[in-house]
Amino acid sequence: MKVLVTGGAGYIGSHCVVELIEAGYQPVVIDNFSNAVRGDVPESIHRIEKLLDTSIEFHELDLLDQPGLEKLFKKHSFSAVMHFAGLKAVGESVEQPLRYYRVNLNASMNLLEVMQAHRVHNLVFSSSATVYGDPQHLPIDEQHPVGGCTNPYGKTKYFIEEMIKDHCKAEKDWNAVLLRYFNPIGAHSSGLIGEDPQGIPNNLLPYVAQVAIGRRKCLNVFGNDYDTLDGTGVRDYIHVVDLAKGHIAALKKLKEDCGCKVYNLGTGTGYSVLQMVKAMEKASGKEISYKIAPRRGGDIASCYADPRLAENELAWKAEFDLERMSVCCSSSKSPGQSKPSTSSFLHIT
Repeated sequence: MKVLVTGGAGYIGSHCVVELIEAGYQPVVIDNFSNAVRGDVPESIHRIEKLLDTSIEFHELDLLDQPGLEKLFKKHSFSAVMHFAGLKAVGESVEQPLRYYRVNLNASMNLLEVMQAHRVHNLVFSSSATVYGDPQHLPIDEQHPVGGCTNPYGKTKYFIEEMIKDHCKAEKDWNAVLLRYFNPIGAHSSGLIGEDPQGIPNNLLPYVAQVAIGRRKCLNVFGNDYDTLDGTGVRDYIHVVDLAKGHIAALKKLKEDCGCKVYNLGTGTGYSVLQMVKAMEKASGKEISYKIAPRRGGDIASCYADPRLAENELAWKAEFDLERMSVCCSSSKSPGQSKPSTSSFLHIT
């Protein structure tokens, strides 16, 4: 089965490319290098080719380029599409809402239209727990109300979900699985790929890692007056490889002519910012300097999943455990290293 992977050079997309190849699929990757290291092919794709001793078809393509997308679909007969491409930072979306609406919504609209024109009717969509907004109850299950989003990024995910749902209602031969991620972290066990964002990291763990290796002096903790165990925000952190395996389970679900399905991908456990800082200190053997900063617009106090539906219907369950992974990382070493390796915790090269 040939699968188109949009945004496949990015953090989550690249890990899914690994899992696709190992599961026997043939990924075709497109990316516009907005968050990937440029070369003849993105560095992440080059490293996957080295890791798996294979070649991967890659095209530099922006989903806003609908003619370019049409050309690609004329060349290939795709069995399914995994859609990761899009802008993804909560704080940035509050500062640049029009950019987020233009890029995320138009890109997804173009993709759906080209898929429809070329009779490609199977889709796995990279959605987000931000569609739930400020939780009315915890843990959050798939029946929790959606749409009360606290930031433009979450709203774009919600709007795209609605587009896909409406299209599946209108076109009965369409199948889509909408995966609502909680907070992806970690890296492939090889240490060759992981989260190494361009510019200032928008997510907690890559920022913490950069402080640990001395690239940045201090972590800003945005708010310590939330109604949580230590006043800092609580999130459900899911290992990126677990997340990637959830996408393979979603592809299998599409084969059942499932219609439009929604699943949370999370662990069911929440950890605070300061708990994650302490875990990284334990894993890296480094002290993580931090300071308390004002709350960020669009943030909420706590958010963690009820993942039982994915476990029951996809036969998928996250294996991540913060304490176990911290111990594993602090006791492991990478080749040629004299200090503890955090390769399976986070890519920080």
